[in-house]
Amino acid sequence: MSNNQTMNLELLKGIAGFSGLEFGIFKLKEGVSESEMLKAAKIADHEFLSKEDGFLGHAVLKGEDGLYVDLAFASTKEKAEEICGKWMNNEFTLKYLEFIDPESVNMSFWARIK
Repeated sequence: MSNNQTMNLELLKGIAGFSGLEFGIFKLKEGVSESEMLKAAKIADHEFLSKEDGFLGHAVLKGEDGLYVDLAFASTKEKAEEICGKWMNNEFTLKYLEFIDPESVNMSFWARIK
């Protein structure tokens, strides 16, 4: 297993008990490197998200037609909203957001019911 896979598993290890989720669909800005975006996401995880109370894990998924999904798992839906509300005031998450086409973003918050 690579170091990246090990780190990804570490960041996701706490999600079994999640009750809240941030679900964001997005596309990258034109000419942006996926690998650079993922580096910025990794730094945001380490420097910001992992230090937030109620944060349980973060994943970025790649789909068809240039679509990506950003998932942030939290202890409650309210915690997911609270943590996400801090993104625009954090230098590390702002760096991650620089890679995302703002016109493509569709973000929502979810509460686990089962």
